[in-house]
Amino acid sequence: MDIFRSDVLAGKSILVTGGGSGLGLEISKALAAKGATVHICGRRANVLEAAAAEIALENPGKVHWHTCDIRDADQVDAMVEAMWKVGPVTSLLNNAAANFIAPTKGLSPRGFRAITSTVMDGSFHVTLALGKRWIDEGIKGSVVSNLVTWVWTGSAFVVPSAMAKTALHAMTMSLAVEWGPYGIRLNATAPGPFPTESAWEKLNPIPDAKSSATSEETVPLRRYGAMPELQNLITFLFSDGCDYLTGQTIAIDGGQHLAGPGTFADLTGMTDAQWQTAREAIEQSTQRDKANRAG
Repeated sequence: MDIFRSDVLAGKSILVTGGGSGLGLEISKALAAKGATVHICGRRANVLEAAAAEIALENPGKVHWHTCDIRDADQVDAMVEAMWKVGPVTSLLNNAAANFIAPTKGLSPRGFRAITSTVMDGSFHVTLALGKRWIDEGIKGSVVSNLVTWVWTGSAFVVPSAMAKTALHAMTMSLAVEWGPYGIRLNATAPGPFPTESAWEKLNPIPDAKSSATSEETVPLRRYGAMPELQNLITFLFSDGCDYLTGQTIAIDGGQHLAGPGTFADLTGMTDAQWQTAREAIEQSTQRDKANRAG
């Protein structure tokens, strides 16, 4: 259900990291539809260009795209400089992420950094780059980060993601206090299962070892999240209707984490052969992502 006026975000300019696909693209569409100018960034120019064209179909003139590897602070600074030539950015959605299931004992340093460098380092680079501009220019900015319910519980088999997302949970609380005197707000969402194709392939790589974390049956409401529900929450957090709300991480998971099964702990029963099959399926998904990026 659409619960907001079409101009509720008018005058706002919002950067969405990882805005070219998945949750980032769907949220970017909603923000543009509510009057915001949307900047999307990522590493794949072809994906960003296609996403921007899709957003512009219904909201022409409301989207800009930027190729940027947010793991590189220098690239982030250059992107922010380019965005300011269009006009000051007033809000940030930390959405860029990476994740896959794997036994931690076999995780390589490269695999660990592939996740944490994007989720933790990249999100911090962008938050800091914008925050410094906002403080210098007296802009009352707003940051929303897409997290997970594992920030409260941890989760087996997705340890790098759990660590990195928990770091952003801590950043949200910490900077809400430090930057509050400047009028800058930081909040976060913790979505439960909202299926998107690429992410789901890496979290459910084989049919016979599906985790309860990605099952609608473990959600008290007995269904997956609907995209408009997450779009509505994020729209509200960026709006002027909640200026007193800061430092909060809000679960939107149908009560799943309260019922206990919102992690990947139930994969402890997987055999070595199943993990090998899962790893091969994840690698195939990753190769498809790379091929799409190259194309």
